[in-house]
Amino acid sequence: MVLLVILFVVLQWTPPVVFFCVLQVIIVIALTEFYGLAGRRRHRPRLAVGIPLAFLISAAFYVPALPLGLALFGVLFLSGLIFLIAADTVEKVMAFPAGIALTVFGAVYISFTVNYLYLIQIERGPVFLYFFFGVIFLGDSGAFLFGKLWGRHKMSPLASPNKTWEGSAGGLLFAVLGAVAAQTLLLKQIGWADAALCGLFLHAVAQISDPVESLFKRAAGVKDSSNILPGHGGVLDRIDSLLFAAPFFYYVIHYFWN
Repeated sequence: MVLLVILFVVLQWTPPVVFFCVLQVIIVIALTEFYGLAGRRRHRPRLAVGIPLAFLISAAFYVPALPLGLALFGVLFLSGLIFLIAADTVEKVMAFPAGIALTVFGAVYISFTVNYLYLIQIERGPVFLYFFFGVIFLGDSGAFLFGKLWGRHKMSPLASPNKTWEGSAGGLLFAVLGAVAAQTLLLKQIGWADAALCGLFLHAVAQISDPVESLFKRAAGVKDSSNILPGHGGVLDRIDSLLFAAPFFYYVIHYFWN
């Protein structure tokens, strides 16, 4: 709850650059957690390389003159160059494929997706982010409630043992209700049917995004990405459902809500 209040204050009463900086802090912490998961399986992604790569991707979102394609090329080129220079022993050469793959993937997986929230803010304003967060958080609450009360059939036993089809249905229902409520209060220019449809698909995407992150945790043999947030796990655990949902929502409003 405290984090939601801070997020609201930042979005509502500070310049966009403050929100951008908050996102970069989130990206660094989540990326550190992601590399920590990989390290549990003795892979060797390089945090000292991954963070600059993540910032290079972020720069493409912040500076309009820097094309995203150029930033992604820079990520591939710099990571290849750094790992090539570092490959000075047989052990490092053997670890090269997994190390560079996880380093680059982590930077793209977290930085590329999270920064879409900044694009939504500067192009559409904070009300669209309120809609987004309302749909995601209400959907998550509905999924938890329905899963707790009526959950019987497992969705993905290996990735997310506690998630059920009943919980998924409850999440979609609450997401649709949240979308219609947010449309009524904040986005009257958007039809309620469009809002409901967006809420349905937006939370469906979030429900895919969540287990993907869970697969990394299961592979690492841990329940949470870290314990930085007592009782809530890590930052990556808190944003996992947003990672695919943020780009999806951006393109929905970009192509369908113009």
